[in-house]
Amino acid sequence: MNEPKGVPRLPSLPGSSRSRLPGLGIALGLTAAGLTAAAGFAADRLNRERRVALALDETVTIDPFHEAADEELVVRADDGVDLHVEVDHARGPDPVSGGGLARPTFVLCHGYCLSLRAWVFQRRALREAGYRVVLWDQRGHGRSGTGARDSYHVDQLGRDLARVLEVAVPQGPIVLVGHSMGGMAMMALALDLPELVAQRVIGAAFVATSPGNLAEVTYGIGTLAGRLVHRLVGPTTGLLSGRQGFVDGTIKAGRDVVDLFVDWGSFGSPVPMSVAQLTTDMIFGTRMEVISAFMPRFDDLDKHEALARFDGIETLVISGMEDRITPPEHSEEIVRLVPGAEHVLVAKAGHVIMLEHPDLLSAHFIELARRAERAGDAEESARARQPDADQGEDAGDAGRHASQPVRHTVTDVSAARRAAQVRRQQSPRRLARPRRPRLGGGGR
Repeated sequence: MNEPKGVPRLPSLPGSSRSRLPGLGIALGLTAAGLTAAAGFAADRLNRERRVALALDETVTIDPFHEAADEELVVRADDGVDLHVEVDHARGPDPVSGGGLARPTFVLCHGYCLSLRAWVFQRRALREAGYRVVLWDQRGHGRSGTGARDSYHVDQLGRDLARVLEVAVPQGPIVLVGHSMGGMAMMALALDLPELVAQRVIGAAFVATSPGNLAEVTYGIGTLAGRLVHRLVGPTTGLLSGRQGFVDGTIKAGRDVVDLFVDWGSFGSPVPMSVAQLTTDMIFGTRMEVISAFMPRFDDLDKHEALARFDGIETLVISGMEDRITPPEHSEEIVRLVPGAEHVLVAKAGHVIMLEHPDLLSAHFIELARRAERAGDAEESARARQPDADQGEDAGDAGRHASQPVRHTVTDVSAARRAAQVRRQQSPRRLARPRRPRLGGGGR
């Protein structure tokens, strides 16, 4: 029987039989059916989007993702797992705020199935703006070590983050930035160590993340289909968790279709091909046993209580309007529970927004830090003027508590312009119409 054109052949699983692994057979059958159904759609979509993505790549003149850290650290978690940490020293302006206080250190926490490479553009922008930057790979991701299966949960990530801060940022103010699962780790930290957050964190950015209710996410495909995905993904990843070689072979055989679905789940606008491939490499560079161990924990996640700990801290919430993984409603819930938080909704943006609209996010992070620095300078001045006043509720804090949530929608105009220009270049040029000869001879 001939295979449908464009559908990758699934590699066989050595030493297995359907009688012994009926669940795996069902999972693989669903996978094959999904790839078959997607093939026709993928062929057309990939051909169009690939041309745009490759053309966008032509504007890049340097290796876009290679970054050498000023320092590399190995931080030992409380259960013995080694965490990979990188540190960039501040460059650019003098790393001291206008009021004489030390500038904060940015600590960037990546999301599920990604790595610290996801922050490559932001780390450059922040250090050139004069900030020290700390990045780390979460357990089981990137270059960090793996732990016991029961250690893959958000509460442990909060404890891991605490260890990273203890070793890499032992003193001074901090701006925490967390994407997706990284934002959840920030929430877990706030519940575990509220004093640390209150005393040292002056700014917090929650990027495409959620405090809970993830079991209700429909992935933009409707309620019934979304429920089916929830029911199938957990068991399927569990079945595949001990068969990494099979997974790697399948991904390699069907890379075009895999890239398509990664693009669909990650972005809301055209991105350079290299960005799409980096995202795919990070996702499928995460081992299946790690993916499957974390997966069932998300449906039960509830960190709403943690958000009260960020009251009084300059807080930025960023979400993409096309985010199918943590839709904007989840960011709205964070804003509702953190008085005065700024909510930035980015048009034509998906879940992996820091790679899709890097300059836009970098600018908002820098502005967040500057607001936090100004607020810190104002509080220091207020304390100097009123040394006997109640430090727990000074004028600065009172104004902060009384402020209302700020919400606005932005569009990355420069990114949209680049994509539109590429599309025009890719479109066939219209043939010029021949001029009609004038009737009557002799005219000019």
